[in-house]
Amino acid sequence: MLTEEQKQSYEENGFLRVPAVFDADDLEQMSTEMEWIFDTWADHDAAWQGPWRETYMDDSQRASAKLVAINDLHSRIWSGFASDSRLVDAVSDLVGDDVELHHTTLHAKPPEVGSPFPLHQDNAFFAHADSGYVDTIIHLDASPEEAGCLRFVPGSHKKGPLEHIRDGAPHLPTDQYTLADTVPVPAEAGDVVLFHLWTIHGSDLNRSNSWRRAVRLGYRNPANRQLDGHALGRFGWMVKGRRPRVDATLELKR
Repeated sequence: MLTEEQKQSYEENGFLRVPAVFDADDLEQMSTEMEWIFDTWADHDAAWQGPWRETYMDDSQRASAKLVAINDLHSRIWSGFASDSRLVDAVSDLVGDDVELHHTTLHAKPPEVGSPFPLHQDNAFFAHADSGYVDTIIHLDASPEEAGCLRFVPGSHKKGPLEHIRDGAPHLPTDQYTLADTVPVPAEAGDVVLFHLWTIHGSDLNRSNSWRRAVRLGYRNPANRQLDGHALGRFGWMVKGRRPRVDATLELKR
């Protein structure tokens, strides 16, 4: 699925945008199903809290910032896309022949008031023992800079897991890590952005007049033992290959 150049770019930078993984028909199915998820399961007041908000937003923005979110999409259609070979084969190029879906998460930023995300590593939310974990972001909408696209610190995954401030949502110190240090990664609907569990990333406010809906699917090599956080102790769904019976697997069950 990935070219050697793409794999080298991922290894060097810790992130990669893959354009047009999903087509217009796929996006129509995704969006129709997402409407049901919005109405049935989503938390419409899920904006992250914490002292970082003083740095990222002014008073009026803090008062109005919104985020729609849900962990673990309860949907057969989305389960189908989560196991789609166009996505899974790309992940397999990075974590190996055996691929486990760890979790899914919706992050949707409403027009004009969509909440930013402070700089962080996803490892702070679901820590794992090694680097065999790739987060993927499926873009349901175009995500230009004004819509609060993903932003990354290139090469930051090479630092390994970092200590995070745990006051509110886990985040890195705002006086040491700023959005000015990041590279924006605008995307079109249907694009997928892959990034390392340890890559520092975040996003700015959605200042556009359109939704910025994105679904994160976290994949790991099943031998990569989880240490803490969301879905700890829970076997995920094998979307490629098999789950080997190794010490890390047995440890996960405890």
